[in-house]
Amino acid sequence: MHDNGSPDDWFDDYADGDDDLNIVEYDITTSPNDFNVMTLCSFIDSGSVRIPGFQRNFVWDMTRASRLIESLILGLPVPQLFLYEQERNKFLVIDGQQRLMSIYYFIKQRFPKKDKRVEIRQIFDHEGVVPDRVLHDDRYFQTFNLRLPGHIPEHENRFRGLNYSTLGEYRSQLDLRPIRNIVVKQNSPSDDDSSMFEVFNRLNSGGVNIRAQEIRTSMYHSNFYTMLYRINAEKVQWRRLLNSPIPDLNMKDIEILLRGFAMLVDRAHYRPSMVRFLNQFSRKCRTNDTAKNEYLERLFDSFLDACSDLPEGMFMNKKNKRFNIALYEATFAAALKDAFAQKRVARGALDATRLRALEVDEDFSAAALQGTTRTSNVEQRLSRAEAIVGSL
Repeated sequence: MHDNGSPDDWFDDYADGDDDLNIVEYDITTSPNDFNVMTLCSFIDSGSVRIPGFQRNFVWDMTRASRLIESLILGLPVPQLFLYEQERNKFLVIDGQQRLMSIYYFIKQRFPKKDKRVEIRQIFDHEGVVPDRVLHDDRYFQTFNLRLPGHIPEHENRFRGLNYSTLGEYRSQLDLRPIRNIVVKQNSPSDDDSSMFEVFNRLNSGGVNIRAQEIRTSMYHSNFYTMLYRINAEKVQWRRLLNSPIPDLNMKDIEILLRGFAMLVDRAHYRPSMVRFLNQFSRKCRTNDTAKNEYLERLFDSFLDACSDLPEGMFMNKKNKRFNIALYEATFAAALKDAFAQKRVARGALDATRLRALEVDEDFSAAALQGTTRTSNVEQRLSRAEAIVGSL
């Protein structure tokens, strides 16, 4: 079994560069806005502002956060924030998480304990806000009194030890302090946010390559994605097919699940690039009702049942021992085609001999080697899987 190292170590990704996005195809605007401190705080409280899931946890200490608050009270310049407007009054933070959350925590008069920040972030991601029951739980937070030097210089620091409720006349000064926000919005096409991937990467990568699925998960979070997380973490047979016991840190396994469902459900609408196709499918799935998500999970469970007698490593590339995404994706879409069309679950079992025949089929292999995300090659792989593996 593989460990949870780099995804490139254990996934044989067939995408070969066809997914590069051309930003000039999009109409993107950036507009400056001067939201004041209280407005930004209310945005977080209402869930209008979210921190993308791929961003790191809050890492500032109380001293650094206190210096930011002092700068705001004194009217000193602070760096601007970058927000991505998903829809009216719905924003994702592209850059400025540490500053924004420092302000929020000060107004709430609570500061997160270092050993609880991962858990707090999980709660924030799940509920969209930090609920009052957590904010006022001393296991998670402590009182936020400004931690500042005693003298600046030769003068007593008037703000040292104060909190939001004891600021006196400076409280309204802080509340109304404007902070420059650069709001990034894609105007067209309205049904494709692919260009925002490049904006996120350029403003938030910090020298680290953020994977498309990490950004996609943040931009299109939905109950459908919650179902994908559950499948990925809890289905033992799924982990067995991947030949990896624990979920991938960069969500490559989530992307594999997404590709399978996208090809099954939305195959007729496939057009390059793969990034764009998966974005559009993820966007559509935000409208799935509970019944549809539950059906898709039952359908997936029936696929796992159909795989239960396959030998271990069936979807691993025999040459490099990596997971063969092209083979899995084509098999998944072909095997479930009839079941999905008839709104039932799969019946029967997959035949290992047929899977091996598909893997070495000349037409299938050719379509998985070059130009892999071209419409003709995607269609050829799926067609060969239907002909060789069949439907359940």
